[in-house]
Amino acid sequence: MDEYTVRFSLKQPQGPFLKNLAMSPFGIASPKAIQNDVEGFWQNPVGSGPFKFVSWNRGSTVELESNNEWWGADMPASEGGGGPEIKKVTIRSIPDNTSRVAALTGGELSAADGLTPDDVEPVEQAGLKIEYRPPLTIGYLAMNNEKAPFDNPDVRRAIYQAIDMDAIVEAFFGNTGEVATTYMPPTVPFFNDGIERFPFDPDAARQLLADAGEENLQTELWYMPIPRPYMPDGKGIAQAMQQDLKDIGVTAKLVTYEWGTYLQRTASGDHPMALFGWTGDNGDPDNFLNTLLGSASATETDALNIAYYKNPEADKLLKQGQSTIDEAEREQAYMKVQEIMVEDTPWVPIAYARPPLGFQKNVKGYQASPTGGEAFNSVTLSGGGA
Repeated sequence: MDEYTVRFSLKQPQGPFLKNLAMSPFGIASPKAIQNDVEGFWQNPVGSGPFKFVSWNRGSTVELESNNEWWGADMPASEGGGGPEIKKVTIRSIPDNTSRVAALTGGELSAADGLTPDDVEPVEQAGLKIEYRPPLTIGYLAMNNEKAPFDNPDVRRAIYQAIDMDAIVEAFFGNTGEVATTYMPPTVPFFNDGIERFPFDPDAARQLLADAGEENLQTELWYMPIPRPYMPDGKGIAQAMQQDLKDIGVTAKLVTYEWGTYLQRTASGDHPMALFGWTGDNGDPDNFLNTLLGSASATETDALNIAYYKNPEADKLLKQGQSTIDEAEREQAYMKVQEIMVEDTPWVPIAYARPPLGFQKNVKGYQASPTGGEAFNSVTLSGGGA
């Protein structure tokens, strides 16, 4: 409309639209840079943030330098402005968690993301600081609703009630996790705090399996090979679940694959049961409930709904919540759909996690984002440095 104003015309109302605009795909990019090299833009991006892209050594480092002409420098810090206070940022890729923690405690890094709950104590003992991302995650055990016997909700309920989730969360998340009740975290609007977990009850689980004719069920439990913010130890959690299931007569063979293969195969529905999770993109219930459990996401390949859960009543409510900007109407839809989903039990929800971050003492002003998308403009290093 003018130099600083853009108008979007939508075909229909969209409840999460403003929050969608805050996601990284909507980052403002340089039209000139795109026109000059549209195919190579992703390797040499030009944006509008507090730092400029310098270089990318794939699999190793990304180098940034401060943008002294950043438009947000004079904005108040309460609105995300100010700075940038440091001249350079180097982002290092260190896939191995032990090596990453060693680099942090050895002083090679100013800060480290991707820490596990077990890393908190040694990092603090080394005299460093720990902070936590606000919980915008959900970890879960998805049961493939299109594969027998998990097409039977009683069998899914039996799996749910057989697992001692309090013990699992205490053992593998410690104070970084909270046992999940519904299918999105409590930081998201319209979280239904009236929903309670089905109780841990092996006797009830055995009876449900008997009634379904599945007393000696043999199946597979897939687990991810790497730690994730919502799943710090996939193998350990799978082993604990395997033992709980054994106690009710279910033999669950543990299966894993290289991470890329794991993603591809679960997104194609090859699994009977699989550990997975999600870190929210924008803090809207649509980004959890619709993305992860709507029928449209249960595709033959590249599925995000890896439970392959399909419920027309739930879909209708999800559409209602997505296609209105009336907050009361959205609340009514999402509160109800959570009740339906929990009753249908496509998942065994595990935990809402607060992923830990480690910092040197001289790092100040780091604002941990629930989504992991920090701008670094507010960060300072006491004593100077990059």
